[in-house]
Amino acid sequence: MEDSRIVDLYWARDERAITETQTKYSRYLMTIAYNIVADTGDSEECVNDTYMRAWNAMPEDRPDQLSAYLGKFTRNLAIDIYRKKTASKRKDSEYALCLDELDECISAGNTVESEIEGKLLSKAISDFLRGRSAEKRNIFICRYFHCDPIKDIAEKAGMKEVSVRSVLLREREALKEYLRKEGFEV
Repeated sequence: MEDSRIVDLYWARDERAITETQTKYSRYLMTIAYNIVADTGDSEECVNDTYMRAWNAMPEDRPDQLSAYLGKFTRNLAIDIYRKKTASKRKDSEYALCLDELDECISAGNTVESEIEGKLLSKAISDFLRGRSAEKRNIFICRYFHCDPIKDIAEKAGMKEVSVRSVLLREREALKEYLRKEGFEV
């Protein structure tokens, strides 16, 4: 079923919306969640909570791209679970690896100022990505938004893993330089 028809079902408060969403996107959403939490049960919980969030949010929103809309819910839910479970220990997951890779570009903080800077940083990263080639942007997003393993990205892009690692390294370096020019401390 087309995304626009699924969104129409949400707006009509028709429960088939969840079934159609599940049929079309469950595998995609499970992949996002699993790449972050590295646990099937937690991933299933994230995906089910995504359906509930979509059901509750859809009357306010009419997303253009349903996959990205749902993916963002799943990613945020999975990150919340990851943070709760790893508050005192670090678990080997693609999310942890992605954070380690980006650590040299972006530092974290928990103040009001850091919240504001986080929004500015988010916009700067979006602007940076818009200026990159589609291939580089897709590789970057697959790794740092979807937390896809390097192997999977290489397969999707038709590249060798070493080439993907090289692209990611160059893109992190370019991002770091871009953020410096934009006035961020890196």
